[in-house]
Amino acid sequence: MNPLPNPCADTLDRRRFLWESGAGLGSVALAWLMQQESRAAEATSPYAPKPSHFPAKAKRVIHICALGGVSHVDTFDFKPELEKRDGQESGKVFDSFFGQPGRLMKSRFAFRQHGQSGRWLSELLPHLAGCVDDLTFIHSMHSKSANHTPATFLMNSGFTLNGFPSVGSWISYGLGSENQNLPAFVVLPDVRQTPSGGPINWSAGFLPAVHQGVAFTSRGPNPIPDLRTPMETSAESRRASIDLLAKLNQRHQASDPSDNALAARIRAYELAAQMQISVPEAVGIDGESEATKKLYGLDDAASASFGRNCLLARRLIERGTRFVQLFNGGQFGQPRINWDGHEDVRKNHLDQAATMDKPLAGLLKDLKDRGLLKDTVVLWTTEFGRTPITQGIGGQGRDHHQKAFTIFAAGAGLRAGTAFGATDDIGFEVADKPVEFYDIHATLLHLLGIDHERLTYYHNGVNRRLTDVHGQVIKEVLS
Repeated sequence: MNPLPNPCADTLDRRRFLWESGAGLGSVALAWLMQQESRAAEATSPYAPKPSHFPAKAKRVIHICALGGVSHVDTFDFKPELEKRDGQESGKVFDSFFGQPGRLMKSRFAFRQHGQSGRWLSELLPHLAGCVDDLTFIHSMHSKSANHTPATFLMNSGFTLNGFPSVGSWISYGLGSENQNLPAFVVLPDVRQTPSGGPINWSAGFLPAVHQGVAFTSRGPNPIPDLRTPMETSAESRRASIDLLAKLNQRHQASDPSDNALAARIRAYELAAQMQISVPEAVGIDGESEATKKLYGLDDAASASFGRNCLLARRLIERGTRFVQLFNGGQFGQPRINWDGHEDVRKNHLDQAATMDKPLAGLLKDLKDRGLLKDTVVLWTTEFGRTPITQGIGGQGRDHHQKAFTIFAAGAGLRAGTAFGATDDIGFEVADKPVEFYDIHATLLHLLGIDHERLTYYHNGVNRRLTDVHGQVIKEVLS
């Protein structure tokens, strides 16, 4: 076999000329092909469906965030020993958030077993108790923070600091949407108050901005501010303005094809125009039956607003939205519009449960009846739990508690009617199979057909991922 010509030779013989010419033309061809692929990628919708790493059990996710810190020992984690030792010293060192340790306090609510699975739930959530055979509980959660804001960031992004993409943004980036006329990631905040940290909780961080959550509102006729064309503007005038803007943008883009920012803006304008048609139909619940509205608690003032959000979530995932996030509760502070039961955990949790219990149970039942629960994951989380002791001697409230709490999920690919992990006999700390949000995120991505270690984005010299350098799929909860 003859060696390749020496490019440093002084003479340019026939063989060398043909070799160098061929190599040069190949480089030009490669550059042209890469440019064509780049332009094709730019022309594709950022929400275009993308293949998963392996066959998925789930197509979409509804994530409910119960803010403020739900007391596990008053809801899902029955502790008979806590009942026996009510009023006693705990015998443990409590590094409580506000540094006001009190005495052990039994649940303020009676517990009993429900369903064929015999899962224990308190009387606080009677409607949800009827769904236990569809739920998968994780009793061994623990968090890095007992402070609302960083703990909420951790729950949503895997980091206690802001600036990192939320789980919904990662899923939008990794899978796209099933409906090009709707956002892949929609957020439905509590109409009473925004969460601690606000829109940072659904930020795209360093991912392309198109993957950030689009916040809808269930208050008033317009789910997205400024989406509708002003009434004084005719349809013909609006169409002419859009056509003119499109021509100007296309002309400018032709003069500088490398301007990716302009291409992204054009796609954003196109999506906005499509959403003007698709969103009003998607959020128009007037056509729902009265029985369905009642199922979601729309006939009760306490549950109507969250019930509407749960119904909107069902309508959005029906139409191909990939990830819908609902918030039950808002920021910390006074009055407490969340699960932050410092002063009186019984009154606080009764008030909050009245907003959430019936709508959430209605959502689960409706999804199941429509066959949507077979390929949808419903994930319910809270940022941390609450102490099994009172906040202060003689108090009736519970402080923040990061050492142990409960979350649950339902739907595609999960072992329904089961529980994973356990806390100690008073619910103070994890006693078996500890779980962090990294593991929850890894498991959620797995259900969607995504390997959490392969879903990455190069940023500042690092291949970033949702689970950072952590996370294990919890195989025991998978069906």
